[in-house]
Amino acid sequence: MSETAYKTQYRDEFIAGFEKRQALSRHTCVTEADVDGNSAVFLVADSGGASAVTRGVNGDIPTRGDNNTQNTCTLEEWHDVVEKTNFNVMSSQGNQRALMQQTTMSVINRKIDEQIRTELATATVTWGAAAAATLTLVTKAKTILANNFALRDAPIYALITPAFHGYLMGLNQFTSADYIADKKFEGVSMDQAFSWYGVNWIVDADLAGAGTASATCFMFSQNAIGHAAHMDGVETDIGYDGKNAKSWCRATVHMNAKLLQNSGVIKMLHDDSALSA
Repeated sequence: MSETAYKTQYRDEFIAGFEKRQALSRHTCVTEADVDGNSAVFLVADSGGASAVTRGVNGDIPTRGDNNTQNTCTLEEWHDVVEKTNFNVMSSQGNQRALMQQTTMSVINRKIDEQIRTELATATVTWGAAAAATLTLVTKAKTILANNFALRDAPIYALITPAFHGYLMGLNQFTSADYIADKKFEGVSMDQAFSWYGVNWIVDADLAGAGTASATCFMFSQNAIGHAAHMDGVETDIGYDGKNAKSWCRATVHMNAKLLQNSGVIKMLHDDSALSA
């Protein structure tokens, strides 16, 4: 006869699985949130590099026009729907309805970052061949932006992989109190945004090629990339299908990203392999 009758204890709260749940890069863009229609137009305007002129021999001052470039961002419809039977909701461990709400917004947030990365990847200016980050290469990327007059009018951002961040941690100029006031090795999560060298850095493991010998990272001016979304039309509906005894949760948003100025984006092709094996 058995002298034991073991009991299994199930924890009521679910533990979130490892996945990206936040949109990290929308605030790095010029954003348009009140879209009436299926497109938003971003106007990029400048003098066209004009130089000052002297008065003509006839006494008139020569005139010129401004350079206006309209960039159309066509919105696309994006959805995520998660559905579970009433039996599965009631018999499964944890709050399955709360889980549905959390995961469906995570899917939409990842799509926001994906759209922005896709547009940034269409830029054509690079720092050269894929290589591990050094102070010289970071300076090169920033210098290219400066040569393109892209440093002054808006904040500068960089989207980098965890390995890129790891190489920065090896730079005295990044970690030493001789150069900076904050302590990079104390209590800072790798996925937090931080400021250094006049750039706002964001670590995103979702960048294309992360962990490989050719990951695509970016340094760019906020004025180089736009993101439009019909925020008043964002839907996060939940419901119950009584006929089929199913609970569901749907997130819907109309949005897209648009590269506005090619010269304001530097693609930093990074070799992650040594720190990711």
